[in-house]
Amino acid sequence: MKKILLVFGCVAVLLFTSAGVKPQDQPVKHGGKIEAKYDGVNYETIMRLQKMKVSCDGLKDKFVKDACVSIEVSLHFPGTQLNYVKYVMLQVVFENKDWVHLHPPDQRDLVVVTDTETLKLGTMAPVFKNQAGTWDTKVETLELKIPYATFKKIALSQTANIQVGRSQASLREKNLLALRDLNSRVITTSAAAK
Repeated sequence: MKKILLVFGCVAVLLFTSAGVKPQDQPVKHGGKIEAKYDGVNYETIMRLQKMKVSCDGLKDKFVKDACVSIEVSLHFPGTQLNYVKYVMLQVVFENKDWVHLHPPDQRDLVVVTDTETLKLGTMAPVFKNQAGTWDTKVETLELKIPYATFKKIALSQTANIQVGRSQASLREKNLLALRDLNSRVITTSAAAK
């Protein structure tokens, strides 16, 4: 008898708690991976959306065919707090099956076109991630430090197209969902008051 009452009690608790779950409380399904780590050397917390594919159907670039574009975004918070973003690091990764089409220095300007405005963000710098003893000619990684307010405009937009030099790609819906999810993890004053 005690076991039956215990089972009914557990079922009742599950029914009442699952009925109270709101859609915004459920995790967003976008396929991206978000991690947060504290960097003790630089005394900052880094919240990162790991490398996420944007497009593999070729760039809108007449010289590059069969290329994939990915993005990686990291929010940098001073210390261990999560309510003030010092800056955002945006990386755009170009991968090609056979060889890489490197962007020359005069073709590295990053422009993001959102719903309502064109954001000219500046010139991206190459990132060299090669391990010693390897030679990878298929990947080019460019990065740029941008203000948090600019990242927030991109994350909250309905559409976003990125352009580096002559290379263009449109962020897909799941890319924008991942950016919104990353942005939602920043603690705002209204969220802290709850």
